[in-house]
Amino acid sequence: MRVVIADDAMLIREGTARLLEEAGFEVVGKVDDAQKLIRTVALEHPDVAIIDIKMPPTHTDEGLIAAEEIRRSYPDVGVLVLSQYLESRYALRLLEQHPDAVGYLLKERVSDIAVLADAIRRIAERECVLDPTIVARLVNRPRHKGPLDELTEREREVLALIAEGRSNHGISQILVLSPKTVEAHVGRIFSKLGLDETPDYHRRVLAVLAFLRT
Repeated sequence: MRVVIADDAMLIREGTARLLEEAGFEVVGKVDDAQKLIRTVALEHPDVAIIDIKMPPTHTDEGLIAAEEIRRSYPDVGVLVLSQYLESRYALRLLEQHPDAVGYLLKERVSDIAVLADAIRRIAERECVLDPTIVARLVNRPRHKGPLDELTEREREVLALIAEGRSNHGISQILVLSPKTVEAHVGRIFSKLGLDETPDYHRRVLAVLAFLRT
């Protein structure tokens, strides 16, 4: 699988490249700003671009803007945005505009090559990926008593995995449940939350994230 890495910090850029190459990925580009990233994607057409959210010149959201442009201009290229900050608004902005083949992880995950590799492969398979820490914050943030309180502990686990972008198959593997059991949990969750159940995987993720933001 071919990847491009964009990060203005040389140690992170080179370290991530080395970890990915050791895990069997082909790193076809390493750049330090958003404009070079766009040019490299156009030239190399990787499977996934890994992008730091804050890059020169302003170190605000250049990486996020570049990720959005890549998804618009090169729909076959997935994007994984990395951030050292727990900014759920950035993640949700990206997922809402481009719900397939995108991901948002905290940079601390880079040191765990298994997590990083799993995210890249899921994105290449057109799934979406949201960092579990962000999901936990959304699920557990203070709110008035409501439908979320009606969920069982297992249903809350399934809900969190849906919000992370996991498919029914992925949830069944993580929780060691049968696909039918997972399907039943999902149905009950959507019923209790008053959401319209949809067979469309990406719409399901967005529906859950929209609910958790309220």
